[in-house]
This record gives sequence, C-alpha cells and structure tokens, in this order.
Amino acid sequence: QVQLVESGGELVQNGGSLTLSCAASGLTFSRATMAWFRQAPGKEREFVGANRRSGERIYLADSVKGRFTFSRDNAQNTVYLRMNSLSPEDTAVYYCAASQNQVILSSIRNHRAYANWGQGTQVTVSS
Repeated sequence: QVQLVESGGELVQNGGSLTLSCAASGLTFSRATMAWFRQAPGKEREFVGANRRSGERIYLADSVKGRFTFSRDNAQNTVYLRMNSLSPEDTAVYYCAASQNQVILSSIRNHRAYANWGQGTQVTVSS
C-alpha cells in the first residue's frame, strides 16, 4: 500500500521560506513520478512541480519558478519542496502525489495522472 506523508507546513511571514517534505513508502520510489500540488480555499488543485525520476528534468509551475525548488532523495524515499520568497498567494494546502507508472509528459501537470496522494500540509503566509 502506497503511503505519502507530508510535513513542514506552517505559518510564515510574507517573504519567508519553508521546506516541505514527503516521505513515501509502498512503491518503487526511484521509478515513481513524484509531484507537488496545492489547493487554496475555493480554488482548484494546482500543479506546483514534478519529476519522473532522478536525472530527468524537473517541471515547475510558472508561478513558482525562481522561488521554489523541487528535489528528491531516492535513498530516503523523500521528495522536498523548498519555498523561498513566499507571498500570501502561496497560502494553500500542499499535497504530495505519486504515480507508480511513469506519467507521460503531456499529463505531468494534471492531478488526474496521479493515483496516490498524501493528506496535505497547510502553508499559510501572512501579509
């Protein structure tokens, strides 16, 4: 059974930084497509970043490029999202997602391509 456990979300001031972690189990992590999505109140789930495997390109949403860094550690079965220069617009529940089957590039930003989800971690950026 695949389990994804996010951590690291908290209240932070405008301009601050946070690092989210997602510990994965029950899947062949090195082969899994891993992603971060977020969902703000009243809004649809939004793609943040993804990677199909180490060494391949990392895909980031335009809204976070230059501020967020996506990384994965295959030895620790963990993906990270380093978030800098946070603004109130980044306030959302952040979800880790995984697909044991490699996600095709045209779907990598589509939340429907991912079968496995964590419970989410709340990030709140105060103005």
